[in-house]
Parts: sequence; structure tokens; C-alpha cells
Amino acid sequence: MSGDRSRFFTLNFLGFSTLIALADQAIKWLVQQSMAYGQSVEITSFFNWVHVWNKGAAFSLFADGGGWQRYFFIAIAVVVSAVLVKLIRDSHQRTEALAYAMVLGGALGNVIDRVFRGHVVDYLDFHWQSWHWPAFNLADVFIVLGVIMILVTGFTAEKGVGNNTKNRQND
Repeated sequence: MSGDRSRFFTLNFLGFSTLIALADQAIKWLVQQSMAYGQSVEITSFFNWVHVWNKGAAFSLFADGGGWQRYFFIAIAVVVSAVLVKLIRDSHQRTEALAYAMVLGGALGNVIDRVFRGHVVDYLDFHWQSWHWPAFNLADVFIVLGVIMILVTGFTAEKGVGNNTKNRQND
């Protein structure tokens, strides 16, 4: 890929990451402006719109850590974000770059919360009767979708490499 094309490619995906983070922040702002902390609004029999905070990691892991976890998770997010930017820049496939951009956008959305709020605002609550999946947000959705895409493209590439090697051996 030429230098200008590569830079344009990278900037497009970084712009998409920024849009994800901004959309996530806009929704979190609306939740905080329109709902009291802890409030829940039933939307369907299996979904509530809520306003909760997560001071830990996924599934509130380390939420009762006493405060150290905020800075730890910020540091991890900054390092992971730098790696993701490099992966986007070095990627030669759009699907792969899109997956990295999705994870980056989600990571940025959540790290903004940790830096400025001290916690992550979650608002999506899926449940079955009295069993509730831990609440999450748009940033989390993009992180999960991006990771799934990374795994799928990794397995597909792995399978393709194996098939090419096998085909070459049969020649």
C-alpha cells in the first residue's frame, strides 16, 4: 500500500474509533442527565434501561478494590490503545483494521469514563426473570464485536494458511 493510501486508510479507521467513543459518551451523558443513579426503566420483559456504575473491569471484577483499579485500568487501556493504533496502521486487510478500530473505540469510550468520572457508566441491562446479565454500554458492545471479528479473521487466516501449505505440498 502506498504511503498516502496507507495514511488515509489508517485515518479512516481511527476516525471510526473516535465516532464510537463519541457516540458512547453521548449516550452516557444522556443517561446521567435523564436518570438518577440506580434507576431502572423496563423497556421489554427481558431488557431494562438502567443507570449504574462499574468501578471494576468486565463483570465488575475488582470493583471493590479500594480505588487502585481505576489507575490500573487506565494504564492498561492506554497501552492497549497504543498497540491497537499500531495494529490498525500495520493492517493490510480492512476487516482486520475494522475489528481493531472497534475495540479501540470501545476502549477509548470506557477510559474516558475512568479518567473523568472515576467509573464506567453502564446502561444496558438484559435479564431473564430475576437473573440479570451484568449491565454494559455501547463501548462494551464494540469491544466484544471487535474481539469476535479478530478471532474469526484469525481463524479464517489460519485455515487459509494451512490450506495453502497443504496445496503446495500436493504440487
